[in-house]
Amino acid sequence: MEFAELIKTAKVENVQLSYSGLPPIKGTLCITSHHLLLSSQPGGNGEQGTVELWLLIRNVDAVEKRVASSLGTITLKCKDLKVLQLEIPGMEECLNIASSTEALSSVDSVMMMYPFFYRPQSMKLKDGWQLYPLQYFYEQIASETGAWRLSCANGDFTICSSYPPAVIVPATVDDNILKKAARFRQGGRFPVLSYYHKKNGTVMLRSSQPLIGPNRKRCQEDEVLLSAALDGGGRGFIIDTRSAQAAKQARMMGGGTEPTSSYPRWKRLHRPLERGRPLQESFIKLVEACNDTSLSMDRWLSKLESSKWLAHVKGALSAACLTAQCMEREEACVLVHGAEGTDTTLLVTALAQVILDPDCRTLAGFQGLLEREWIEAGHPFHFRYAHSAYSHARLKQEAPIFLLFLDCVWQLGRQFPFSLQFSERLLLVLFEHTYASCYGTFLCNSEKERRLCKVKEKTHSLWAWLNQPSERKKHLNPLYAYNALVIWPSVEPQSLQLWQGLFLRWIRSSQYLDEAWAEIQRLVTSCEDAPEESSGCTLCHSQLDAAYPLTIAGTANEG
Repeated sequence: MEFAELIKTAKVENVQLSYSGLPPIKGTLCITSHHLLLSSQPGGNGEQGTVELWLLIRNVDAVEKRVASSLGTITLKCKDLKVLQLEIPGMEECLNIASSTEALSSVDSVMMMYPFFYRPQSMKLKDGWQLYPLQYFYEQIASETGAWRLSCANGDFTICSSYPPAVIVPATVDDNILKKAARFRQGGRFPVLSYYHKKNGTVMLRSSQPLIGPNRKRCQEDEVLLSAALDGGGRGFIIDTRSAQAAKQARMMGGGTEPTSSYPRWKRLHRPLERGRPLQESFIKLVEACNDTSLSMDRWLSKLESSKWLAHVKGALSAACLTAQCMEREEACVLVHGAEGTDTTLLVTALAQVILDPDCRTLAGFQGLLEREWIEAGHPFHFRYAHSAYSHARLKQEAPIFLLFLDCVWQLGRQFPFSLQFSERLLLVLFEHTYASCYGTFLCNSEKERRLCKVKEKTHSLWAWLNQPSERKKHLNPLYAYNALVIWPSVEPQSLQLWQGLFLRWIRSSQYLDEAWAEIQRLVTSCEDAPEESSGCTLCHSQLDAAYPLTIAGTANEG
């Protein structure tokens, strides 16, 4: 397929661009294989036009057109929730631009996407891809205990197509046991180490559901694997992200849960979390409510509640807190799984690590966590984020699980404003690049697919761009102070808030908030530059209190 075949009209003059908060701009609209460009018309005195719009077409979620006589209007609803309007002279030109944009935004071939064509001069293709290798994570664990080893049994992806080539497993379990245990788990996702809690030596594992089935099948190798994870003693908890009823129904379909008779040292706890269509529909309803500015406050709050988005946030944080509590306070090992083990399982394991581990709350540690627990762990990004909240296409496998994770991390940052080294801006960037990106980091559904598409050889890494000094500084939290304690968030209704910086981003101006953060950054910088013996730091903290008034209801605490 050639992109030129999809472009019916490449250039239109006198197009007017409108979007919330800014005056209309008239200029020349050009459409390329991957971008919509609008260059404003030049003024007098030989002035050149300015590029006012540079939109990645992959970011377009829905195209709506309206034609009246000689003028057509196209509304572009984007995956980052922005809404743009183009007024185009000429019916044929309007229909052609709309048709071309729809066709280009629907290209599903990974290797035809923009990351395979993007070549910034300041970066090399190899940069960023090896920043957070699993080998480094394993070496940190190996320095604490010899109970775990790095297995490369899945090097050719034949044991589990959604796992990376290397995984961390109990040292006493050989690769033959892993292969047999994999046949007893959906998709071959046998239990692997997700996190080692250095404070007390407990571990968090993740997997998919066991294939117990209606005949209550057993797998000795799977039982040996989970027993070995307890290191000969202690007990463990299985956090199942399905309801007990859903798990029971799954058993009739060939899945199920670990029976106590076969796994006597493991206690099962159910913490049901929505995924798939219910979560996607919740996201759609929330965005609809946020975009409807005609609603009264009571009606708007009612629609916000009926979307159930904050209920999903509460559920995810509660499940992660339970997992962290089992490890930190009960000093027990934990296995987390749902059905496939690629969605809510990763949501819980990743959130629990942010709660437990101060290293995961640094900028580098958070990036490593995303690489390890989402990207390499096999979260199907290509399937889940093909469409956002506006698409008219029939839902297939879309579900904003990763967005829910980012929202939960934002809630943690709001309740503990000094404990996260990165700012809200980083979370917004991650949200944008999940749905449409010029980098290859979130392409494909698994490491196997990335290797087949040669993503790491032919595209740039998002981490390489984010870690450039000029960009890194933009995404740091100026209030950050290293906090070695566990952060326990409150999930009371008054403690959880709508993430306005994302969901109201294009609707309500953030000018005053941006100015407040700029002032905080200035105060922190001046404090850092002040001599140690001066009283500047005391003054700075009092000024920060004025610039950043924080009132958090509920019972969030550290300890």
